[in-house]
Amino acid sequence: MKTLKFSLIVSILALSMGVNAQELTGREIVDKAYNLPTGDDITSTLTMTLINKSGQSRVRKIQQYTKDLGKIEKSIMFFLSPADVKNTSFMNWTYDSDKSDDQWIYLPALKKVKRISSDSKSDYFMGSDFTYDDLGDRKLDADTHKLLREESTNGQECYVVESVSIDEDYIYSKTITWINKANFVGVKKEFYDEDEELLKILTIKEVKEISGFWTITHSEMENVQKNHKTAIELDNIKINTGVPASKFSERMMMRGM
Repeated sequence: MKTLKFSLIVSILALSMGVNAQELTGREIVDKAYNLPTGDDITSTLTMTLINKSGQSRVRKIQQYTKDLGKIEKSIMFFLSPADVKNTSFMNWTYDSDKSDDQWIYLPALKKVKRISSDSKSDYFMGSDFTYDDLGDRKLDADTHKLLREESTNGQECYVVESVSIDEDYIYSKTITWINKANFVGVKKEFYDEDEELLKILTIKEVKEISGFWTITHSEMENVQKNHKTAIELDNIKINTGVPASKFSERMMMRGM
């Protein structure tokens, strides 16, 4: 399943017809989740809440846009508040090929757009519990996928699939994903570090139907080793409004919304 990034905090309902549960392999299940259809473009306001081990929180407001251009999916985020991160922007381009994502960040204090190198993909994004790699797209064939079991979680019947990276140098040794059997929307995902110890848990808290699409509106990433959480809530969600392709450029990152 695509690693959930901020533009992909959107997950669309897709019913599987004519396939019996016992016929599905781990890869087939992940393939269905990975290839859920989405709208042509999405606009939303994102509230990011960082919660430390003492329960203290910091809240950030972000405006984000995503557009599917066929062979490329582009997303861009503009930080609106607080003052210490205002006018920071981040852009991600995901390719419909084996090519790795391209990512850029604009820091207003430096007045310069910086490209995120492959060596920096394991760094955490703006103090959150999401790495730059989490914000990008995890290709289906970058891992081997094994169906571990079927079980109920939060009242939802799920497939539980283990995905192990083919690349031994990948930042996670494996992930385990709970995927809703009825619609193939991800429910929960566990991330394990290089020593195969549980590192983080991504939990989907709320899903709503918007413009005919089932959309994740509230999720939470918990770093269990650092006892730190990042909550993501979306509102003002608009789908298929005709976001222009010109929105996604380094020039726009520096210019702002």
